[in-house]
Amino acid sequence: MYIQNILQFLKELKENNNREWFAANKDWYDLVRTEFEEISKALILEISKFDDDIKNVEVKDCVFRIYRDIRFSPDKTPYKTHFGLFVASAGGRKSQRGGYYIQLDPEGSFLGAGVWCPPPALLKALRQSVYDNIDELNEIRKSADFKRYFNSFYDEDKLKTVPAGFPKDFPDAELLKLKHYMVEYKLNENILNSTDFVQKTAEILKCAHPLNKFLNYTVDEVI
Repeated sequence: MYIQNILQFLKELKENNNREWFAANKDWYDLVRTEFEEISKALILEISKFDDDIKNVEVKDCVFRIYRDIRFSPDKTPYKTHFGLFVASAGGRKSQRGGYYIQLDPEGSFLGAGVWCPPPALLKALRQSVYDNIDELNEIRKSADFKRYFNSFYDEDKLKTVPAGFPKDFPDAELLKLKHYMVEYKLNENILNSTDFVQKTAEILKCAHPLNKFLNYTVDEVI
């Protein structure tokens, strides 16, 4: 029931993305925010059962604000129309480490895992790690558990050519062109309507744990 209430609020917010509507529905927002935080707390607990790095992560550090930063954006709508949570040690939503993401959105909810938009020095180091340890990475991404949910890396903003310093004939050259080392899984209605939503999503994210371990070995050397 939490999930459907949250999605209904977000749907109506999208249709009425203005401060007047938000103020009139502030009680509803406070309710769904609390519901999302309860889901988030339960999910963090489940993730901590298979990823020791998450044991001391707190909800308040991981949930994204609903208020948009419109200072430099041509889109002046004041509110995000989704709820997001990034579970990672060393900063939660602000962490550069590989972590676990969930987005509830009436236009398409999904899970994510990995490193999103690393700064240049870290991106260069991650590419080097991919190149140097490609057998290890391929073992992870071709495993049965991983492939059950994650088929490819998120490739938005991907380079058109192999970055400088790497051989163009590298067998997995497409992995070196990535700007994000992140994978996604779209949540279907069966999962969204499930009474054990948290357990189901945690089980999916567990399959991405080896990828985060691989990425964080490099992240921890750089940051």
